[in-house]
Amino acid sequence: MKRGERTVAGSAKKPVKDAKPGKPESHLAMVRRARRINRELAEVYPYAHPELDFRNPFELLVATVLSAQTTDLRVNQTTPALFAAYPTPEDMAAAVPEELEEIIRPTGFFRAKARSLIGLSASLRDNFGGEVPGRLADLVTLPGVGRKTANVVLGNAFGVPGITVDTHFGRLVRRWKWTEQEDPEKVEAEIAAIFPKSEWTMLSHRVVFHGRRICHARKPACGACPIAPLCPSYGEGETDPEKARKLLKYEMGGQPGQRLSPPPDYPGKPAPALGAG
Repeated sequence: MKRGERTVAGSAKKPVKDAKPGKPESHLAMVRRARRINRELAEVYPYAHPELDFRNPFELLVATVLSAQTTDLRVNQTTPALFAAYPTPEDMAAAVPEELEEIIRPTGFFRAKARSLIGLSASLRDNFGGEVPGRLADLVTLPGVGRKTANVVLGNAFGVPGITVDTHFGRLVRRWKWTEQEDPEKVEAEIAAIFPKSEWTMLSHRVVFHGRRICHARKPACGACPIAPLCPSYGEGETDPEKARKLLKYEMGGQPGQRLSPPPDYPGKPAPALGAG
């Protein structure tokens, strides 16, 4: 059995809730269930990782800014040419806007993103000695960098624990009734109170992996979900195991992942380069 195959053998069992029927789940019961879900996801996705290709903090910062309103795959297909042309903050700060825009055009919103990239690169050059800072307070001063982007960089380039609240993360933690908040900062605060700080970064990866592969926005694959017994929203999606398995994405569905250069323990196929399919 391949790593990760546990998910596609997922259960179509009805959820087993800690609370009795008609009785609201207590906060303590929710915390216990949330932590159990995290443990289960750690077994399902032992290879969970950031799905942006990067070799240093600057590349991760740029890739994360580019990932807004597009897929990590499209960013990964775009950044090889980008970093070949502008390998350092100094290079990118001096870029001709129209030339930079043309390279990042496939990621969408390329004019606004080009302004952010040139601006943040100039700030790194002028205010941080050409180095990406390792503090959230400094990162959020950079053009185009908000708390979510800062947490991605801190957690994955500097080893500083952080919770990354993207659309997948927010959707799943609300489905799992860990929070009712919609504002990303409030979501981050409530989830941070449930888990030890040491778990924050990997929790973010596991939840996002699950959201991209199984618990989709419009049609979650409930019948192939390994944590279905712990999910209070079981039944929002397809519950038939065979039909649900057809909804699985990336390595769970036997398809390439999003990274052109995935980690060595990734069980799926590398993504194709731009124009290769």
